[in-house]
Amino acid sequence: MSLDQKIFELRLEKLKQIAALGYPLYPHKFDFTHTVPEILAGFSDKTGEQLESARISVRVAGRLMSIRGQGKAGFAHLQQGGQRLQIYVKLDAVGEKAFQLYKLLDLGDHIGVSGYLFRTRTNELSIHVDEIFFLSKDLLPLPEKWHGLQDVELRYRRRYVDLLMNTDVREVFLKRAKLLQSIRRFFDARGFIEVETPMMQPIAGGAAARPFTTHHNTLDIDLYLRIAPELYLKRLTVGGMDRVYEINRNFRNEGISTQHNPEFTMLEFYQAYADYKDLMRLTEEFLKQVALDVNGATKTTFNDVEIDFGNVQRLSMREAIIRHWPGNAAPAPTMDDFKSAESVASLVHRFNAHNQHMAYDPKEPAGKTIAGLFEAVAEEHLIQPTILYDFPVAVSPLSKNKPDEPEWVERFELFIAGMELGNAFSELNDPVEQRKRFEQQLSERARGDEEAHQMDEDYVRALSYGMPPAGGYGIGIDRLIMLLTGSPSIRDVILFPLLRPRKPEEETDAEESQ
Repeated sequence: MSLDQKIFELRLEKLKQIAALGYPLYPHKFDFTHTVPEILAGFSDKTGEQLESARISVRVAGRLMSIRGQGKAGFAHLQQGGQRLQIYVKLDAVGEKAFQLYKLLDLGDHIGVSGYLFRTRTNELSIHVDEIFFLSKDLLPLPEKWHGLQDVELRYRRRYVDLLMNTDVREVFLKRAKLLQSIRRFFDARGFIEVETPMMQPIAGGAAARPFTTHHNTLDIDLYLRIAPELYLKRLTVGGMDRVYEINRNFRNEGISTQHNPEFTMLEFYQAYADYKDLMRLTEEFLKQVALDVNGATKTTFNDVEIDFGNVQRLSMREAIIRHWPGNAAPAPTMDDFKSAESVASLVHRFNAHNQHMAYDPKEPAGKTIAGLFEAVAEEHLIQPTILYDFPVAVSPLSKNKPDEPEWVERFELFIAGMELGNAFSELNDPVEQRKRFEQQLSERARGDEEAHQMDEDYVRALSYGMPPAGGYGIGIDRLIMLLTGSPSIRDVILFPLLRPRKPEEETDAEESQ
């Protein structure tokens, strides 16, 4: 029998003893007058004399996080809302039965108490208990030192314990909630309407990604979990909803890393009669506002580097490659080097001769190669907030061409700390050109690119009814909150990230390492 199992059996026996005392084991509710955070906020500045003269009565509930007895009296700490408050339990005050209950309590148990506020000899704000209410027993032992486990994944697998033991983890998710509130205020104030679009779709569209597949039994059709809401949101602009946004869950059947989770949250919005330059300006306002709302300042620290959300630079993709071209492959490219497939191939060969090899397929469109060159040369250097604009048409099937450079489109991505956070463009609203782009993507799929976009006939039909000029944008919420909280992994900001199932022996080893 494992240690946890032994403790489980011992605590079950205590439950029987608590029942024998006449206490209900799992009561339906508890009426309280205050929460622990309310008491700390309202009375922490009161002196012992003030509390004594006022005789403030309270009823409060929480989880026991410390217990220490002193014969006929004892102290404990109740935790609620991520904060702790001391209670003082005395035999003469609560009576024999309640004190017997107190001695049967364990760390992690939920109780309610009534009493009055006072300060101890060490001046700690406390509740002098006159009645105890048993609410729930913790049958498994709380870890003595949950934070800093060698098996970090155990914190993600048992987030309920992680949140209980680590107030800094709780703070991350409180800030995540603040971010979502800030986003809604920001867009609602600018006349946007929050909408909801299908999470199960007949065609996986709106992004270049591999989808998850499911099946609807009654209709007998295969469906895809949403990889992006884009094509549905743009249908709404066709229908006259000029400003729409959605905070959406997306699903992509791809790898897992510190920056990727198969299920993730994005903000996506569309603004009619705007282009990508309008969205650049909006990005600058947005970043500054959410940083202030979440952290109270525009500057934050991520990976020991100070990031200023109030200062956003702009670079074209070609300018970024030129600026960050490695010195060992000099000379740096010029704008002319991006004009033909031959000159782009020459850049790749020059880069690969002196640096880590960049994958290159001469059969790919030159634009796709340029995008790969950016990733190899410049992406990791974009630490401060950077709007990277003007992308090759070959990697942008839903973007509008630049009038003066038809091989390039009006698209930008937002980079911070070397991570891509957002993707925006002047939306392609020409149905003939859109069909052509989809057909090009089908050619890429035929060549083996599983992430190339599929044909969506209904979307082309929607565009044929007339879509106004518009700018569209998708921003990764998970990565944004990583930056705002200084969290190094996306798993740190998702309450229940997807993890590889563990074998029973792995679970046992993990428990013994606590």
